[in-house]
Amino acid sequence: MKIAFVNPPFLTGFSRGQRSPGVPSGGTFYYPYWLALACGWAQKKGQEVWLFDFVASKDSFQTAIKKLKDFSPKLAVIETSTPSIFNDLRFGKKVKKTLPDCFILLVGPHVSALPKQTLEAEKAIDGVAVGEYDQTVVDLAEALEKGKSLEKVAGLVFRRGRKVITNSPRKFLTNLDEFPFVSQIYKQFLEPKNYFFAAARWPMVMIITGRGCPFGCFFCLWPQTLHGLKYRFCSAKKVAEEFAWISKNMPEIKEVVIEDDTFTANIPRVRKVCRLLIAQKNRLPWSTNARVHLDLQTMKLMKKAGCRLLIVGYESGNQEILNSMGKKITLEQSRRFAKNAKKAGLLVHGCFIIGGPGETLKTARQTFRFACELEPDSAQFYPLFVYPGTKAFSWAQREGFLKTTNFRRWLDKKGKYQGTVNQPGLSARQAADFCRWAYRHFYFRPKYLFKKLIQLVKTPEEGLRSLRAGINFFKNLK
Repeated sequence: MKIAFVNPPFLTGFSRGQRSPGVPSGGTFYYPYWLALACGWAQKKGQEVWLFDFVASKDSFQTAIKKLKDFSPKLAVIETSTPSIFNDLRFGKKVKKTLPDCFILLVGPHVSALPKQTLEAEKAIDGVAVGEYDQTVVDLAEALEKGKSLEKVAGLVFRRGRKVITNSPRKFLTNLDEFPFVSQIYKQFLEPKNYFFAAARWPMVMIITGRGCPFGCFFCLWPQTLHGLKYRFCSAKKVAEEFAWISKNMPEIKEVVIEDDTFTANIPRVRKVCRLLIAQKNRLPWSTNARVHLDLQTMKLMKKAGCRLLIVGYESGNQEILNSMGKKITLEQSRRFAKNAKKAGLLVHGCFIIGGPGETLKTARQTFRFACELEPDSAQFYPLFVYPGTKAFSWAQREGFLKTTNFRRWLDKKGKYQGTVNQPGLSARQAADFCRWAYRHFYFRPKYLFKKLIQLVKTPEEGLRSLRAGINFFKNLK
């Protein structure tokens, strides 16, 4: 069966693949890696597939529909997000009108959390995949092709006449080594130069080596809606083989970004991956999401294996707020992590959330001072976003703090974050304004500017990367 995997048109630069979808001021634009992996899985299972990223190609609805009509799929798998959901429903409706025999399946965190609400919102949508959807797509395609009942397709919520049928839950895939390299799917269908990560060298490629995260932070989207709270991962051998494949087949790539929620959740595996990369004389720089429990010895091994940057969620400079978010880290652990990263020669991209439970302008300033104390190579300040399916969303609803349930209002007209939580001590507007203030004051500190000047002299490639990201960022910062 012909299956189209679709990242539908929306705002220019809108990144559905991020944990907080939007149009980042720094120009970051993620690969559609979950779609790509599902596409590769379906292709491996014998389906005829095509991956369309209409945001990357900057196609209009009209052009996108024409391309889909030319491919003529019988199943369209459309990725969604909370801020773009009404746009995505409208696109699905247009696809159905053009290709009436095509089954329209929506996937992603938002529809996974609100499947019935999604189907009730737009009658043209045939179904929603709940949770991890790779095998759900394959089982659905086979059932449609053979004319079998859809009720046996685990993980599917679908429309039958006026009824919405909810099937049994889908079990997680356990042997992730069976997936093709996601980089192979990119090479087959996408243009890597269309994608950008401000903290990485360009052009870069994003890969996934595991799914799920055991730490349970109350705001984190993917583990709570798609992949669960257990870290399932590819073998170290598979990871090293993908690095080698990228090096050989994608010579334009200058960095690999490992986009697992927490690549360092399993330290022994991290070390094994590093030893294999060292043994095969890996020359590709890489960066990854880490946690502050990471030790100095492992950091040094990662550096030797080619790691240049750790992306870490420090989140707050106030211990009580960290506790309220279920972060399960301490300020002292963050300080030790920052010191050890410098000792190991690793750069750090630090992430900070403004608006956790109990946040005020006073505690927000504590977070800003903490960010300056830790002195990461780059920092990200963003208001707390609470998404359907997360504990954070339930908390905001329960306490009456949710600014709106009209998901159109979660971003402004340009796709910039507006904030969604009004607390007694900090409104959504104040949180968003503080983040803009924090960006300006963090990056324009004399100490930081001097450090970047030294970096430009000592390592021109890093300095130019920072300069490029900075120009993009401040050009778009309101």
